[in-house]
Amino acid sequence: MPSTSPRTGDRAWRRRAPHAPYGLIVLDLMLPGIDGFAVCRGIRVQSEVPILMATAKREDIDKIRGLGLGADDYLVKPFSPYEFVARVKAHIQRYARIRAAARREGGAASDAVAPPIVRGELVIDTARRRVTERGREIALTNLEFELLAFLAQHPGIVFSREHLFTSVWGLDAVGDNATVMVHIGHIREKLEPDPAQPIYIETVRGAGYRFAEQARRG
Repeated sequence: MPSTSPRTGDRAWRRRAPHAPYGLIVLDLMLPGIDGFAVCRGIRVQSEVPILMATAKREDIDKIRGLGLGADDYLVKPFSPYEFVARVKAHIQRYARIRAAARREGGAASDAVAPPIVRGELVIDTARRRVTERGREIALTNLEFELLAFLAQHPGIVFSREHLFTSVWGLDAVGDNATVMVHIGHIREKLEPDPAQPIYIETVRGAGYRFAEQARRG
């Protein structure tokens, strides 16, 4: 009996990924046909399902590229089964919480909705998962939203990359710095007119990141 599992990037994306209610996609970068980068890009256009990339490539540029296309996290081969299972569980649980919150919001009474976080001209509506600045809506991925909301809830406090990886990604293990760095970079690209002179998320050299206590436009 022939296998029904997708064996090429083209089959994985075109025949499977858009049509199945997955809780997580583990995506190998080294696929025959179209590669994992192209599959990741295609999935992210249509779905916010967590994507955990598995790669034998150790170069930072490959990791950053994968995260830049919308992957939530990655593992470099060879990795331990324990680490793999821990990350899969963490991402599935995080995604389940997001979907459960969305369902609750859909049926919640107006007085039960959490108030938005307002920082200067930035409004983060955690109940509706919307971010606006000066009335303009900012499109963020699920992880970008959670990372921004977490920092904005604690203005002025510096969080290390390791702390953010634990608190936002939900993983006890220390993540690679590139994972947090790339997601912070994406948030800045979408929020900051000049990412080199950030208004909202500041880098504290050697320590981590913090949300500015006085976040406002000049």
